[in-house]
Amino acid sequence: MKRTKNRRYAGLTLLGSSEATFPKSPQQARLETFPNPNVSRDYWIRLECPEFTSLCPVTGQPDFAEILIDYVPDKLCIETKSLKLYLSSYRNVHSFNEQVVNSVLDDLVRVCRPREMKVEGRFVPRGGLALTVLVEHPSPSSPTPQPKK
Repeated sequence: MKRTKNRRYAGLTLLGSSEATFPKSPQQARLETFPNPNVSRDYWIRLECPEFTSLCPVTGQPDFAEILIDYVPDKLCIETKSLKLYLSSYRNVHSFNEQVVNSVLDDLVRVCRPREMKVEGRFVPRGGLALTVLVEHPSPSSPTPQPKK
């Protein structure tokens, strides 16, 4: 029996595709979204990636981390298979940990425009020093927009 794709989710090209491959870089990755089923309610979604890997830009050694993504969706939610492929595309990227976490936040905010989002990278200790990077949207240090007079 042939399965037909729900028209509402026709834009999701990676979900259900066994031919989806790991992108070579985050720029080549396709982050996909679907309509938020409860637009009128604020609720948090947590996504956890316990096996994140990128490369140190100086030594080329792998950096391992747990990436935690918490967000309150607005009109769109992030499709998880596309997120998995996107995060895996960092495996060959030489970048400082701080840049990786900030780039993940920027890319996710760009595609789903959440009401709020936090991305936390908990990097495995090296040389006895652990590093955690937490970035937020909107930034808590950003001034609150004032109404126009």
